[in-house]
Amino acid sequence: MSIYLFQVASQKSEWLSARETAVASNVANANTPGYRALDVQPFLAVLNTSPLAMAATNLGHMTPTLSPGDSLREIEANPSEETLSGNTVNLEQQMINLGEVNRDFSMTGNIRRAFHQLILSALK
Repeated sequence: MSIYLFQVASQKSEWLSARETAVASNVANANTPGYRALDVQPFLAVLNTSPLAMAATNLGHMTPTLSPGDSLREIEANPSEETLSGNTVNLEQQMINLGEVNRDFSMTGNIRRAFHQLILSALK
Protein backbone atom coordinates (compact mmCIF):
# COMPACT_ATOMS: atom_id res chain seq x y z
CA MET A 1 0.00 0.00 0.00
CA SER A 2 2.68 2.52 0.96
CA ILE A 3 4.69 1.76 -2.19
CA TYR A 4 1.59 2.69 -4.22
CA LEU A 5 1.42 6.00 -2.34
CA PHE A 6 5.01 6.76 -3.35
CA GLN A 7 4.08 5.96 -6.96
CA VAL A 8 1.11 8.35 -6.82
CA ALA A 9 3.33 11.06 -5.29
CA SER A 10 5.81 10.52 -8.12
CA GLN A 11 3.04 10.81 -10.72
CA LYS A 12 1.77 13.98 -9.05
CA SER A 13 5.29 15.49 -9.17
CA GLU A 14 5.58 14.60 -12.86
CA TRP A 15 2.17 16.16 -13.53
CA LEU A 16 3.11 19.31 -11.61
CA SER A 17 6.30 19.60 -13.63
CA ALA A 18 4.31 19.37 -16.87
CA ARG A 19 1.84 21.98 -15.61
CA GLU A 20 4.68 24.31 -14.60
CA THR A 21 6.13 23.96 -18.11
CA ALA A 22 2.74 24.82 -19.63
CA VAL A 23 2.42 27.92 -17.40
CA ALA A 24 5.96 29.02 -18.30
CA SER A 25 5.21 28.60 -21.99
CA ASN A 26 2.01 30.62 -21.64
CA VAL A 27 3.80 33.46 -19.83
CA ALA A 28 6.65 33.45 -22.36
CA ASN A 29 4.13 33.78 -25.19
CA ALA A 30 1.86 36.35 -23.53
CA ASN A 31 2.51 38.85 -26.33
CA THR A 32 2.63 36.40 -29.24
CA PRO A 33 -0.21 37.07 -31.69
CA GLY A 34 -2.54 34.10 -32.13
CA TYR A 35 -1.03 32.09 -29.26
CA ARG A 36 -3.58 29.89 -27.48
CA ALA A 37 -3.00 29.37 -23.75
CA LEU A 38 -2.42 25.72 -22.79
CA ASP A 39 -2.77 23.71 -19.61
CA VAL A 40 -2.47 20.00 -18.80
CA GLN A 41 -5.48 17.85 -18.12
CA PRO A 42 -6.49 17.64 -14.44
CA PHE A 43 -4.48 15.26 -12.27
CA LEU A 44 -7.55 13.15 -11.55
CA ALA A 45 -7.91 12.42 -15.27
CA VAL A 46 -4.22 11.47 -15.48
CA LEU A 47 -4.56 9.24 -12.43
CA ASN A 48 -7.67 7.54 -13.82
CA THR A 49 -5.99 6.74 -17.16
CA SER A 50 -2.66 5.54 -15.79
CA PRO A 51 -2.35 1.83 -15.09
CA LEU A 52 -1.45 0.46 -11.70
CA ALA A 53 1.97 -1.14 -11.68
CA MET A 54 1.50 -4.77 -10.82
CA ALA A 55 4.17 -6.89 -9.20
CA ALA A 56 5.35 -9.72 -11.45
CA THR A 57 6.69 -12.80 -9.71
CA ASN A 58 7.22 -14.66 -12.96
CA LEU A 59 8.87 -13.47 -16.17
CA GLY A 60 5.82 -14.76 -18.08
CA HIS A 61 3.49 -12.29 -16.38
CA MET A 62 2.18 -9.42 -18.48
CA THR A 63 3.24 -5.90 -17.62
CA PRO A 64 1.51 -2.69 -18.64
CA THR A 65 3.09 -0.89 -21.59
CA LEU A 66 1.74 2.60 -20.85
CA SER A 67 3.99 4.81 -18.79
CA PRO A 68 2.50 7.50 -16.52
CA GLY A 69 3.94 10.23 -18.74
CA ASP A 70 1.95 8.95 -21.72
CA SER A 71 -1.29 10.13 -20.13
CA LEU A 72 -0.11 13.76 -19.81
CA ARG A 73 -1.67 15.80 -22.59
CA GLU A 74 -1.88 19.53 -23.04
CA ILE A 75 -5.36 20.97 -23.36
CA GLU A 76 -6.36 24.45 -24.42
CA ALA A 77 -7.02 26.67 -21.43
CA ASN A 78 -10.30 28.51 -21.09
CA PRO A 79 -10.16 31.25 -23.76
CA SER A 80 -12.29 33.67 -21.73
CA GLU A 81 -10.28 36.75 -22.66
CA GLU A 82 -9.01 36.80 -26.19
CA THR A 83 -7.09 39.87 -27.29
CA LEU A 84 -7.47 41.49 -30.69
CA SER A 85 -4.35 39.63 -31.82
CA GLY A 86 -5.99 36.28 -30.97
CA ASN A 87 -3.84 35.64 -27.88
CA THR A 88 -5.70 33.93 -25.00
CA VAL A 89 -3.05 34.19 -22.26
CA ASN A 90 -4.37 35.80 -19.07
CA LEU A 91 -1.29 36.64 -16.97
CA GLU A 92 -3.30 36.87 -13.74
CA GLN A 93 -4.67 33.35 -14.27
CA GLN A 94 -1.18 32.07 -15.08
CA MET A 95 0.16 33.48 -11.79
CA ILE A 96 -2.74 31.79 -9.95
CA ASN A 97 -1.87 28.51 -11.72
CA LEU A 98 1.80 28.93 -10.77
CA GLY A 99 0.81 29.48 -7.13
CA GLU A 100 -1.26 26.28 -7.23
CA VAL A 101 1.70 24.36 -8.67
CA ASN A 102 4.01 25.71 -5.96
CA ARG A 103 1.54 24.82 -3.19
CA ASP A 104 0.98 21.32 -4.59
CA PHE A 105 4.74 20.69 -4.95
CA SER A 106 5.18 21.54 -1.25
CA MET A 107 2.22 19.41 -0.20
CA THR A 108 3.36 16.42 -2.26
CA GLY A 109 6.87 16.65 -0.81
CA ASN A 110 5.50 16.85 2.74
CA ILE A 111 3.24 13.83 2.19
CA ARG A 112 6.13 11.83 0.71
CA ARG A 113 8.35 12.71 3.71
CA ALA A 114 5.59 11.79 6.18
CA PHE A 115 5.08 8.35 4.62
CA HIS A 116 8.83 7.81 4.46
CA GLN A 117 9.09 8.57 8.18
CA LEU A 118 6.17 6.19 8.90
CA ILE A 119 7.92 3.37 7.05
CA LEU A 120 11.19 4.05 8.88
CA SER A 121 9.35 4.04 12.21
CA ALA A 122 7.64 0.77 11.36
CA LEU A 123 10.99 -0.82 10.46
CA LYS A 124 12.54 0.24 13.78
